[in-house]
Formats: sequence, C-alpha cells, structure tokens
Amino acid sequence: MYKKEKTEKLKSNIKYLIKSRGETRLSLCNSSGLTRTTIYNILEGKVVNVQQSTIRKISDFFGVSYKEIETVDFEEKEIIESSVSLQGNMNPAAVPIIKESLLFQSLDKRIGELAATHPLTYYFGTACNLIAVLLENEIVGMNEPGDLLIVKKGSSSGEKEKLIYDKITKKLLVTCESVLDLDAVSVVGEIIEERFNG
Repeated sequence: MYKKEKTEKLKSNIKYLIKSRGETRLSLCNSSGLTRTTIYNILEGKVVNVQQSTIRKISDFFGVSYKEIETVDFEEKEIIESSVSLQGNMNPAAVPIIKESLLFQSLDKRIGELAATHPLTYYFGTACNLIAVLLENEIVGMNEPGDLLIVKKGSSSGEKEKLIYDKITKKLLVTCESVLDLDAVSVVGEIIEERFNG
C-alpha cells in the first residue's frame, strides 16, 4: 500500500473516530499530546508521511490497532461488526495478561486456568490459545516496557513475527525466521497484535 493511500485511510479514520467516539480535534490533541498543527495537517491532507510515533499516539487515544488505522476502513469494519451476521454478534475473546517475568511458569498451563488467575484484555476476532504478554523489558528496536503483545501460543511455521525467548540472554526477541535451534531458544508463539503503552 502506498504512503498516500495509507495517509488517506488514516485521515478518514481519524475523522470517523472523532465523530463516532464523541471526541473533538481539540480533545484528541489534548489527550494524545500531539500539537493541533500536527492533527490539522493530517486532516487537511498537508502531510503524506506521518511518523509512526504520531500514528501510535492517535491509535492509542482511540484504543484501536495502530497497524489497522492506516489500512482498514473503521467505519466499514464497525458497520459490519455491529450488523447481525449468521454467526450472531461476535463475542470478544478474553485473553489473560501475563507479565514477562511470569511467562515461563505460565506457558504449560491451560488458557482457561490462566484466564481465571490473571487480569484480562479482549481480542476481537477468531481466537484460540491467545495470551497477552506484558513486556517488562525493552525488545530493542521493537517494543518498550508496558507494551502488550497478543500472542497465539505455540510454535508456528508461518512467516509472521514470532515471540521467542533466548535461553542464554534470558530475553524476549521477535523474529520472522523459522526457529531451528530449540536448545538455545524457546518459541512463545506468533504475534497477532501489538498494543502500545504510549
């Protein structure tokens, strides 16, 4: 997707989210810490390349996925989600939030057990074996402490980003490559969604 298309999508989503959430441009600026100039320039189409940090602040303010805000039409998505489908109105999946320091003693437990003993967040979409990992340490170049990674537990062979634990450095890492050396690392699972603390 080209930058211009992404910026157009971002612009229409911000306008829709302001309107549908009962917010104003001013409340968005005040709460997200962005300047009025920044928001106005995006909404007036004066800027093509919006910084990732700005996009994160906007998506965090509205509580939406920062990956989706540039690529998904939220108005269309929410109309579809709110309309009655054959499956009925989809329930969000309860996802247990596990602190990074407790992750390894939790991996062999069942999701139901974890959901009963940990705080929960919700994931909208088809979900099984999902956990939310609350980072306590930085993953260099990727995530900061306080970020939440929604992870589909278990090893996967796909090309998607995987959260892995390096047994030597005792740190979490993110990789897209297939993990071969299971003596050195342990695969937590596939990253489905990232939520930023801001």
